[in-house]
Amino acid sequence: MVEIVANLHMHTPYSDGEKYHREIADAASNAKIDAVIVTDHNVWVQGVEGYYSGVLVLTGQEVHDTQRRPQVNHCLIYNANDELAPFASNAQTLVNETVKRGGLAFFAHPFERPSPLSPDFMAIPWVDWDVRNFTGIEIWNYMTELKARLWSWPVAAIYAFFPSWVIFGPFGETLRKWDELLSGGKRVNAIGNSDAHGTPFRLGPIRREVLPYEYLFRCVNTHVLLERPLLRDVQIDKTMIYEALRAGRCFVGYDHAGSTRNFSFTARSGADLVHMGGEMQRRGATRFEVRCPSAGHIRLLLNGKVVASKFGTSLNYTSVNPGVYRVEVKKFFRLWLRGWIYSNPIYVK
Repeated sequence: MVEIVANLHMHTPYSDGEKYHREIADAASNAKIDAVIVTDHNVWVQGVEGYYSGVLVLTGQEVHDTQRRPQVNHCLIYNANDELAPFASNAQTLVNETVKRGGLAFFAHPFERPSPLSPDFMAIPWVDWDVRNFTGIEIWNYMTELKARLWSWPVAAIYAFFPSWVIFGPFGETLRKWDELLSGGKRVNAIGNSDAHGTPFRLGPIRREVLPYEYLFRCVNTHVLLERPLLRDVQIDKTMIYEALRAGRCFVGYDHAGSTRNFSFTARSGADLVHMGGEMQRRGATRFEVRCPSAGHIRLLLNGKVVASKFGTSLNYTSVNPGVYRVEVKKFFRLWLRGWIYSNPIYVK
């Protein structure tokens, strides 16, 4: 497998962001990101996909019903190649129309906590959990987590300069919901993103771009495992990336706490070897192997329950039990044990 680093959720002036696609590509290149997917609100921006500054820039959408109050149900849509905002009033119809076009639907920031500082910081969760046939959920959204920490304007001013001190990982309720869906028999792939806007922050004489694109691209990303290297052919590379996301061949990494490149999680039974997102039919016991690029607290979960843990760079575990296995790794950073790596599951039958 060939690993690339991607960020799959951000905005331009076509909706509520500050930088256009070429500028975003420059920021991604500086942060050593391989690919980005721009997801403007309720608009599919055409004619801009391509390689800029060595970065593959693709376009998706973040679709929601603008008439619904309070606002809920933001859906990240990839590879549909069509305007889907007209279907936003019904979440199931939106997902159905996405699937019909060969697209992928991920529920954005499914759990949120509001900040009292501004109506712009209201919570926008996902609420229609009876929807079927979606691809996955965004388990970690950097801006969602930061918003939850903005209790007062003095605190907000401090966090504008030192955001990494208040980033701890996906919300517990998000991970619990993910495990509930997985244990209920659904295949739900996880992604993690920046939700970058580049919004300027003003407080008296202080004016600062809050969380610039480049900074965020060094933080929470989705690492995607491809079957071969990118070829710099937009259509071929685009297809490879979307196939990997559809299959769940990816993991979420907080690269600001330490590079998560070269993390691996595999399962072997008999002669069969599968990676994240894969399904395995047991041939006796199953051997799980976790490898991290540096030391962290590794936990292997089965159906949402921890079955093995270790501090270090690797964990090996043998099991005869079927179920859904996934990995979480935390790392000491900024004087705290913080979320670092979250794998997609391996399904053992």
